[in-house]
Amino acid sequence: MEVVQILHMNKGNGEASYAQNSEVQNKILAIAKPIIEKALLELLGSNRVMATESMGIADLGCSSGPNTLLLISEIMDVIHAQLSSGQLHPSSSSMEFRVFLNDLCSNDFNTVFMTLPAFYNKLREDDRYKRLFGANPNLFISAVPGSFYGRLFARKSLHFVHSSSSLHWLSQVPPSLDSKTGTALNKGKIYISKSSPQCVLDAYSLQFHEDFLMFLKSRAEEIVGGGRMVLSFMGRPTLDPTTEQSCYHWELLALALMSMVSDGLVEEEKVDSFNAPYYAPCAEELKSVLQKDESFIMDRLEAFEIDWDGGGDVVDDQANIVNGFEHDQMVAISGKRVAKTIRAVVESMIEAHFGIEIMDDLFQRYTELVTNHLSNRRTKYINLVISLIRRD
Repeated sequence: MEVVQILHMNKGNGEASYAQNSEVQNKILAIAKPIIEKALLELLGSNRVMATESMGIADLGCSSGPNTLLLISEIMDVIHAQLSSGQLHPSSSSMEFRVFLNDLCSNDFNTVFMTLPAFYNKLREDDRYKRLFGANPNLFISAVPGSFYGRLFARKSLHFVHSSSSLHWLSQVPPSLDSKTGTALNKGKIYISKSSPQCVLDAYSLQFHEDFLMFLKSRAEEIVGGGRMVLSFMGRPTLDPTTEQSCYHWELLALALMSMVSDGLVEEEKVDSFNAPYYAPCAEELKSVLQKDESFIMDRLEAFEIDWDGGGDVVDDQANIVNGFEHDQMVAISGKRVAKTIRAVVESMIEAHFGIEIMDDLFQRYTELVTNHLSNRRTKYINLVISLIRRD
């Protein structure tokens, strides 16, 4: 599977688009915000930035939609607060900010570009920024398409790097799982599950280690000494990769596909030959790769729980009525929201392998399975946030 060619969030602003179904990712950004702010404040308080005329910032895996420009807004707010409080030298108001939005070439950059004029106008009309930066906040935003599992930027051109909800995507499906090389190893599944053989678990773990090591080596070339990096991605709480928090949403999607196999709508071989280019690591794996690379110092590593539906409407298991809705209605709403979120993220890959004609039926079945699951328990995602400092 050529991940760089087919992996992208659903484009546009329609009902099934990522722009309309990215509440979970927004929640992750909100959770990571204090960690991002701390890293920025420490960076701004160092001579690394004050000694330069421009600050290089990269957002890796930016996607498109309402979350894309949130990081930039947060950075400008932090700088504004520091200047207003006198924590930064007044000359800092003349600093230029080079912001690079990165994602794979198939990303919907056109939608991002269409939002930039309004974003710039909002900054220019904000009295806070007028007072500090004048009519122009010296902010220059550009897109850099390409895989972050390799070099993207000039050497020592970046001061701050951020990535959210992206690094759990692998550069490729582990090659040893490709059924073209022999019998399918992960039969009836599309990701790690309780029934997956150990060789499947090992293949995914190895691919993640190789990818994350390449990511760190690439960023080490691009970030200045003392520069900062904050990364957020799906993970798991234990060493066991089959834990429900890390893989059960894929298990349910596999069940939906296998139900279509039973109904003669999908060939079983099609399911056997599909494996998701995804991996949810544990904290110990991150530390292991960091020790191998030695380019970065780990400043902070935290794990957070997030509801599958982003926590928009919490179902109270102790009550039959919540916010005026019957319990079953709330679960149905939540299940539909979860299924739409997953569809907005994975549909491009599923469609490329199985064809567009099964998408509506597949995700209707998936919605029913998710709803049934949520009626019995409130499964959580685990999100890992790690803050790193580039060694001198």
